[in-house]
Amino acid sequence: MAHLVWDWNGTLLDDTALVVAATNATLAGLGAPAVSVDDHRRGFFRPVADYYAVLLGHPVPPEDFALLDETFHVVYREGLDGAGLAPDALAAIAAWRGTQSLLSMFFHDDLVALVRRHGLEPLLDRVDGLRAHVDGGSKAPHLAAHLAALHVDPADAVLIADTVDDADAARALGARIVLYTGGVTDEDRLRATGAPLAGSLLEAVAVAASLRAA
Repeated sequence: MAHLVWDWNGTLLDDTALVVAATNATLAGLGAPAVSVDDHRRGFFRPVADYYAVLLGHPVPPEDFALLDETFHVVYREGLDGAGLAPDALAAIAAWRGTQSLLSMFFHDDLVALVRRHGLEPLLDRVDGLRAHVDGGSKAPHLAAHLAALHVDPADAVLIADTVDDADAARALGARIVLYTGGVTDEDRLRATGAPLAGSLLEAVAVAASLRAA
C-alpha cells in the first residue's frame, strides 16, 4: 500500500454532533422524532434519502430530498465554526510514510476552504469533494474518480474512514480500508463489515501501514 486516502466528515473532522443536530433540525418540521448521537451512529446509512425515509416513516421523493439536503447543509454550515479536527488528526497525517489525499462527500468548494483553514492542504496530494448539487449516494464512483485522477491503482490504496459505505466503496474497487470507530458509525456496525478497526487516527495509520506491508 503506497497511498492513503483520508475521509473528512467524522474522520479528520470531528463533526458527528453537528451532523446529528443538522439532521434533527432538517426533519423536525416534518414530524420526525429527534435522534440522539448514539441513535444516529447505530442507524445512519446511505443513500441518505433512504435513511430519511426511515426516520420519517415514508419514502422521500427525489425532489423532496433535494430540498431537505439543502436545508441540512444550511444548518450544517452555520455550525461549522464549532467543529474542529479530531484530536490526533495532525499527528496521524504526519505519521503516514507515503502519499496521501482526501476524499469527501461534502461540497468541493466548501471542503477546500475548510481544509485550507485547518492548514492541511500542503500535506495532501489532492482534495476532492462533491461537485454535484445533490448526491447522497454511494462513495464508490467518487473514490474511483479520485484514484484515477491521482494515477493510483486501487490495489495500492488504503482508506481511513468511518462508515459502512466507505468499506463497501473500498471493497468494490479492490482497495483496503481501516475503519475509525470515533466517527459517525457505531463500532458494532463497523465490526460487522469485517474490516480492521481503530479507536484513534494514529492507530488507524499504524494499521494501514501494516496492511501496506502485508
